[in-house]
Amino acid sequence: MPPPPPPPPPLLLLTVLVVAAARPGAMSLFPGECHRPPAADSATCVDLQLRTCSDAAYNHTTFPNLLQHRSWEVVEASSEYILLSVLHQLLEGQCNPDLRLLGCAVLAPRCEGGWVRRPCRHICEGLREVCQPAFDAIDMAWPYFLDCHRYFTREDEGCYDPLEKLRGGLEADEALPSGLPPTFIRFSHHSYAQMVRVLRRTASRCAHVARTYSIGRSFDGRELLVIEFSSRPGQHELMEPEVKLIGNIHGNEVAGREMLIYLAQYLCSEYLLGNPRIQRLLNTTRIHLLPSMNPDGYEVAAAEGAGYNGWTSGRQNAQNLDLNRNFPDLTSEYYRLAETRGARSDHIPIPQHYWWGKVAPETKAVMKWMQTIPFVLSASLHGGDLVVSYPFDFSKHPQEEKMFSPTPDEKMFKLLSRAYADVHPMMMDRSENRCGGNFLKRGSIINGADWYSFTGGMSDFNYLHTNCFEITVELGCVKFPPEEALYTLWQHNKESLLNFMEMVHRGIKGVVTDKFGKPLKNARISVKGIRHDITTAPDGDYWRLLPPGIHIVIVQAPGYAKVIKKVIIPTRMKRAGRVDFILQPLGMGPKNFLHGLQRTGPHDPLGGASSLGEATEPDPLRARRQPSADGNKPWWWSYFTSLSTHRPRWLLKY
Repeated sequence: MPPPPPPPPPLLLLTVLVVAAARPGAMSLFPGECHRPPAADSATCVDLQLRTCSDAAYNHTTFPNLLQHRSWEVVEASSEYILLSVLHQLLEGQCNPDLRLLGCAVLAPRCEGGWVRRPCRHICEGLREVCQPAFDAIDMAWPYFLDCHRYFTREDEGCYDPLEKLRGGLEADEALPSGLPPTFIRFSHHSYAQMVRVLRRTASRCAHVARTYSIGRSFDGRELLVIEFSSRPGQHELMEPEVKLIGNIHGNEVAGREMLIYLAQYLCSEYLLGNPRIQRLLNTTRIHLLPSMNPDGYEVAAAEGAGYNGWTSGRQNAQNLDLNRNFPDLTSEYYRLAETRGARSDHIPIPQHYWWGKVAPETKAVMKWMQTIPFVLSASLHGGDLVVSYPFDFSKHPQEEKMFSPTPDEKMFKLLSRAYADVHPMMMDRSENRCGGNFLKRGSIINGADWYSFTGGMSDFNYLHTNCFEITVELGCVKFPPEEALYTLWQHNKESLLNFMEMVHRGIKGVVTDKFGKPLKNARISVKGIRHDITTAPDGDYWRLLPPGIHIVIVQAPGYAKVIKKVIIPTRMKRAGRVDFILQPLGMGPKNFLHGLQRTGPHDPLGGASSLGEATEPDPLRARRQPSADGNKPWWWSYFTSLSTHRPRWLLKY
């Protein structure tokens, strides 16, 4: 080390003091005048070289770090760093990359201008609240180095957000071409960042009727962003039905993604312009649009581009899972239950063995979403043909690849499918040589299993696990259409999308209460001749999609006498008729009522049939990953002990 330089002359020293005091983040040498951020310590900054932290929002760090590691070699050999590098796989994509970046803020702290910046405590606390269940599911303790009070600091102390890069560039608005009104829709393909910008900009323009929210993250860490339209965004209103539209479940089928981005902008603009149809729709319906369920797959497909994309490139998610084959197979269980007299064949629980396989984070997020909100109607938008299909998608005879396999609500599903197809100009085109021409004689609609049979589909799961009726719309034979075709696709599908959403108001709706007016949650609504019941939401409200005709409706709940009403739905009736039910309590004494209503069976990690409207934390891995009764270590323990001489006992809960 060279000897220190001689002290500067007085005039030069004064100059240095003035410059130092003026430099941002510098500390004054005079008492009481500290200009550096409170949550910062003096340090020597070096380049950030950790591969696991290469996507952090900063480029420089320092040693020792917050754990007193004094070199790159020590950090990379530590069990803390090993944990960060495998969290992605351990938690099966949950909380990724958020937790990794949070850990990087401790192992490789941010260094700027000779000062170490500490990450914000509220960011850590928010992540712990969301991610703790994922650690519980694999029987792992919360990592000590993510202690929100020990290694993180408060906002008023000058902390920084370690997740800022995840939000970077997504809040900024994109200027529209000069002279164009804010109602202008750009009919182009949207990257992930562009999609998020458009959705957030749209929600901002229509803040009184719209908002965006995330239902989770993809395997590669992209937000599964939803835009909601309602007269009271963020709230379920009594007897206001909920609709969801989902696009891009297959990453290379991109037309649905773009249609929902355009639909969001159209609904906002037309509402502001006073379009009575759109205002009526948004004031009476809660609409949720998820343009991209598989944003990771889209990135693979988009890298090849329109016209070059193969038939399957980008179809799966980042785990190479087909998301529309990844839902629980409840249809097989339905066929078994249907043969048992008196057994309920609706709201079927998720079998425990389902969680033993690979379940994508995108699938988990959508399943939890379904159980958090009492959806009534749904559509999944695909590409590759031109037809509307409806459940069941799995044949009642598994060996039959094509076999008509209707649900008990066959009539209603055909009405819903026709609501889309009958106003779609290309689906009604009489030419058999066109895309989808082989479905012309069927009216461009088909029972899914009669087209081709498969298990694990999202539509069957909607119908058998929740109250929701979902159809599948194939938007065209080109999965990744060229940009010049997008405007025409929008024109062909705009009316169909609106007409379909309005179908949520068919049938009957109402409230089920006791004699004191208390709403009854999970009361059962049955329709004679249709072996498929629905249940009431937490506020006691319900919606039962029904075709025109005479229906006998029976409502029952544990501890109450059932009530029966005759309902007539006229052919031309386009608004749901209100039918309320007041249930009287049963007399005292043992009663064997509502046989089959109370289920027993395996624990459902997502909450089961009773979770309508209630957000419950998923526990999908508990069955296979709990420690054994003899006190053996969890399944992941041997991995860490084989890679490091340091045994991370701080990861053990017991």
